Amino acid sequence: MSTTPSIHDRLKALGIELPPLAIPAAAYVPFVRTGNLVFISGHIARRDGKPWVGKLGRDMDTATAKLAARAVAIDLLGTLHAATGDLENVVRIVKVMSLVNSTLDYTEQHLVTNGCSELLGEVFTSDEYPHRGAHARSAFGVAQIPLGACVEIELIAEVR
Repeated sequence: MSTTPSIHDRLKALGIELPPLAIPAAAYVPFVRTGNLVFISGHIARRDGKPWVGKLGRDMDTATAKLAARAVAIDLLGTLHAATGDLENVVRIVKVMSLVNSTLDYTEQHLVTNGCSELLGEVFTSDEYPHRGAHARSAFGVAQIPLGACVEIELIAEVR
């Protein structure tokens, strides 16, 4: 019997309640499962149910955008839960791709994206599964994101 806290227990300890599956805003589905992989569509940062708007290097700082990326991770977890029925069915977070709404001279996209990556590590990594939350990653600066959001992130996970 494992003494490692469950993912549910870790979420509860972090004060995180998973949101319900969001309805897509355009012509796509929230996730696609093929074989043992789940591809989660991009989720934009939201605060108080509205797009978390901002452009890094102009009207938002890295620390604030990192919080926005953490908020996106929580939404991604809600979708991943809907896709798998139980986050314990996640074998590994495979890849995270982050788009950061940035000015041309802003270069800290990787630090913004840490808000998502660090939370995924906290939720999925345990003594029993030391690599479950470790993932490959890309972080890009882009000229604009839908609805003016500061961050959009998508995720690929391997599942049972």
